[in-house]
Amino acid sequence: MIGLRNYCQNAVAFTKSERMTPVLGPFSMERVVNAVERVRQRLLKATAALQAAGVPYAVAGGNAVALWVSRVDEAAVRTTQDVDILVRRPSFHEARTALEAAGFVYRHERSIDGGGIDAFLDDAQAKVRNAVHIIFAGERVRPEEPVANPDVTESEQATDYRVLSLAAVVQIKLTAFRDKDRTHLRDLIDVGLLDATWLPRLPDSLAPRLKQLLDTPGG
Repeated sequence: MIGLRNYCQNAVAFTKSERMTPVLGPFSMERVVNAVERVRQRLLKATAALQAAGVPYAVAGGNAVALWVSRVDEAAVRTTQDVDILVRRPSFHEARTALEAAGFVYRHERSIDGGGIDAFLDDAQAKVRNAVHIIFAGERVRPEEPVANPDVTESEQATDYRVLSLAAVVQIKLTAFRDKDRTHLRDLIDVGLLDATWLPRLPDSLAPRLKQLLDTPGG
């Protein structure tokens, strides 16, 4: 006879197995291209709405890294599935109004650490991971982070939008320093945008993180 504990463990394992089993579609480069194009359109739509409303902002995250990398070697660009945009906290109401007027659906999701994600989805059925994520200037995403986010003024004008300066991108990525942040930093290192000459310019809390990456180029 199976004990209650074993039964529950088996049931949980079965449920996790079911939940993690993906439904496979066909191999398709068109699907790959469509995924990248949806991110591009989401970025252009969001930034156009913010600009039209006069909301100060800057493109951040993986897209900012990709935009900087593309200036050196477009073959080294790494795609990303969401759109991170930096805004000031006092501008959030205007930003939300502008993005919702453009057709985005706002959703706030709580995180395990008590924080949360302010996301703008393409529609009510979309996933938060495939959305516009708002990051707040001058704030820490997590309380333990050593440095606060830069201001939106630390940005440059591209053709259709503003993108964070390289120094601001590096600061945010070194501050977060998750697996994907380290990968993005290595992308910048690989194309020559980030090297040991940056070490004296960085805060004492961030310089050792860059040195770690420089000293371990293979990961």
